[in-house]
Amino acid sequence: MRAARFHEYGGAESLVIEQAPDPDPGLGEIRVRVAAASVNPIDWKLRAGTLHQLIPLELPAIPGRDAAGVVDEIGDGVQGVSIGDRVFGLGGVTGATAELVILSAWAHAPDTWNDEQAAGAGLASVTAMRGLNALGSLAGRTLLVEGAAGGVGGAAVEIAVAQGATVIGTASERNHEFLTALGAVPTTYGPGLAQRLSALAPHGVDIALDTAASGSLDDLVAITGDPTRVATVADHAGGQRLGTHVVNAENDSTLLSAAAELGRQGRYTPRIEQTYPLEQIADAHAHAERGRTRGKIVICI
Repeated sequence: MRAARFHEYGGAESLVIEQAPDPDPGLGEIRVRVAAASVNPIDWKLRAGTLHQLIPLELPAIPGRDAAGVVDEIGDGVQGVSIGDRVFGLGGVTGATAELVILSAWAHAPDTWNDEQAAGAGLASVTAMRGLNALGSLAGRTLLVEGAAGGVGGAAVEIAVAQGATVIGTASERNHEFLTALGAVPTTYGPGLAQRLSALAPHGVDIALDTAASGSLDDLVAITGDPTRVATVADHAGGQRLGTHVVNAENDSTLLSAAAELGRQGRYTPRIEQTYPLEQIADAHAHAERGRTRGKIVICI
């Protein structure tokens, strides 16, 4: 199969397109012929070697954790899916940016999503849902999403609105119209946030989800009044220091299916900032590293 790989840790220029061995599904896994794969922050951090001590890789490695495509082969013990089904989901921390990928968690992709949107839904929706679930029932509550224009933040906004929350989202001013389209009340991040929120939410902010790791956790705890009313999916050290909920993404087919159902209902649509062909994966990684993205970056295989 053709795949993007890196043979040593380094910059985006270390990525090459080459032939790699076809993977085989194991127990409880499926193999998917990939239509598109998304780029997540962990992808370029792993490639750059910044997570080497925490997550050492066997090189050469194929970047990418989530993808969408058509089921090509089914491992032992798998039920509820057939060869030819269109799915999206998650595999290991690497392996997705290739013609074939092994998924250990998946759901049927709704017809309302194209391949690029389905590819952008996996890690973003699972991360957002786990962060939101840590905060309890959302119905009738006012939620602040820090970093609401990113892939996870945007997913959290739409999913929270679908669950009955009033959502305020922070982003740069150029993304405020985008947040409004997602269903959030937009505001800027940074100093003076509490004062801005007092005007937008005169009855207070009940709960907060940090997706940005921008150093705002102390402020979020002060704004909500209780660290247990704050969850972070991005600032693990800060969350542990303050006693907030600290959430990691997990390969969870139940959450993927819930996201897909919201997609079928038209209540969650993964937002794509830009797509790149496989041959331009270095450009896609460089784009992701610059940050300030509006939605997801996706590689078309």
